[in-house]
Amino acid sequence: MRLGLQIPSFSWPGGAAEIAPRLAEIARAADEVGLASLWVMDHFFQIPSVGPAEREMLEGWSTLAFLAAHTRRISLGTLVSGVTYRHPGVLVKTATTLDVLSGGRAWLGIGAAWYEREHLGLGVPFPARAERFERLEETLRIARQMWSGEVAAFRGTHYRLAETLCAPAPLARPRPPILIGGIGERKTLRLVARYADAWNAFDAIGLKELARKRDVLLAHCDGMGRDASEIECTTIGPLDLASRPLPQTVRHFRRLAEAGFSHAIVSLPDPVDAAAVERVGRELLPELAGF
Repeated sequence: MRLGLQIPSFSWPGGAAEIAPRLAEIARAADEVGLASLWVMDHFFQIPSVGPAEREMLEGWSTLAFLAAHTRRISLGTLVSGVTYRHPGVLVKTATTLDVLSGGRAWLGIGAAWYEREHLGLGVPFPARAERFERLEETLRIARQMWSGEVAAFRGTHYRLAETLCAPAPLARPRPPILIGGIGERKTLRLVARYADAWNAFDAIGLKELARKRDVLLAHCDGMGRDASEIECTTIGPLDLASRPLPQTVRHFRRLAEAGFSHAIVSLPDPVDAAAVERVGRELLPELAGF
């Protein structure tokens, strides 16, 4: 079981001036204790489940570039980028730049987008749900084409690219992993089966439902002739070692592993600090090493 860290909140005592030094400390701690991955949300306003929209929120990809400069080995990704926020060619170029400058550590986490308020607030078009999924599939096709080395036109319903040139190419081989977030069975999981290297689901839906959703994914893979073992199943959820006994926490991750999930991404109680990350490394990581 691999363990990753998501940082969803940037509100520390001291305000904006404290964000950069705190993030650098947390990133270094995550890297040094051996966490597998480090993630930020890709939002422009804070989301309701974390806090008021007016709370501090950083743009995701430039934040990852900052984190790359303060780490050496940990993987870096968005959990997840809404397909509506950037033109697909620009998004892939951005992810490629992060991959090259981080030494091949970038992940492209992507989804269909959902937070209408930030779209309306900043003037970003927010199409109907069906169209967002159409755009998501075209973006996935564009990413794979740009990262294949094929320089050719792309003609979709929503996007037209004259030449899918991407130089320099990413360092990750065969390309940066593509992670799709979400649990919709008819659209999201079908796209995971067809295009993704990893899938992210909400820990909060419970082990039984996670296992059922994974079975749906496996069925989609079977129908497409895709080897399901090529897809890393991941979860996102909270972790609080102060309020939940360690044996109970370890038992939960063991059950996740038994259900086919090999990478758990967690968020720590707000405001997170380097000491909390170091505690996870000291107390929890050794327990997860065996499964």
